[in-house]
Amino acid sequence: MIEKHQYVRSKKLLKMVASLDCQVCGSGEMVQAAHTNWGGGKGRGIKADDNLVAALCLKCHYEIDQGKTLSKQERQDLWQKAHIRTILALQNDWPENVPLPTEIT
Repeated sequence: MIEKHQYVRSKKLLKMVASLDCQVCGSGEMVQAAHTNWGGGKGRGIKADDNLVAALCLKCHYEIDQGKTLSKQERQDLWQKAHIRTILALQNDWPENVPLPTEIT
């Protein structure tokens, strides 16, 4: 039997991420907690785990999600770098009940 994915959800973490500057361009305007599009339990209409996020402004979020100027690999790489920067920026305040992503721990 296939085990069902146990999603990580944390409104507190998402608010903390959105309070950061964009981890791609440095903008402090309209920053969002942008979930990964590559894994983490993402499915049709289901966001990936909340610990798989990056602090991105609207422009960078759009470019990584739907942009046409970057290849898929470039978009994945850019999101991954922003994700790691986001985790490192919050490492001292990370909520206790939220597991760190495995690539960081």
